[in-house]
Amino acid sequence: MLDVARHRPRAHSDEAELKFRLGQAEHARLRNRLRELGAQPVGTYDEENIRYRPVRRQPVSLRLRILDGGPGAVLTAKGPARFERRIKIREETEVAVADGPTTHELLEMLGHKVAVKYHKHRETWRLDQVDVTLDTLDFGAFCEVEGPGQKIEAVARSLGLEPKRALKSSYSALARAHARSRKKAVP
Repeated sequence: MLDVARHRPRAHSDEAELKFRLGQAEHARLRNRLRELGAQPVGTYDEENIRYRPVRRQPVSLRLRILDGGPGAVLTAKGPARFERRIKIREETEVAVADGPTTHELLEMLGHKVAVKYHKHRETWRLDQVDVTLDTLDFGAFCEVEGPGQKIEAVARSLGLEPKRALKSSYSALARAHARSRKKAVP
């Protein structure tokens, strides 16, 4: 069953975040810094992310995250990204679903085609009403700083992360680029 406290699906909200690409050793440094600052560990989990292609050129993206091997999942719809400085802001609506694989089948029956799949291991901490995630994906180590827009830059700086260096790309875009580079590398 889905642990709602740990995964916190949100009804309609504006998601504001900074995302940073890290070296793997930087996760340990950030974890130590989070402890020094009094951050609270929220938990860790694994996600199998399925990102669907937009249907009929809709500006909304649809993603299903099957959590900790399932069957529980979170279905997420996100609007187009806009940026304030380097902070990415997207309208987002999430709902917990009891059966991720069946939800995936239903979405495919409704015409949603898979654009990309990727695995993510996420460790979440909370500091000053801001979630700090240490994410490990097949294509690298990352940190996301997500929360109220007026707080996330200060939290990022307190962790030694410069907001000007934040990535604009989504994990879906990075996963697609990684898949393309792997195809080119195969002789």
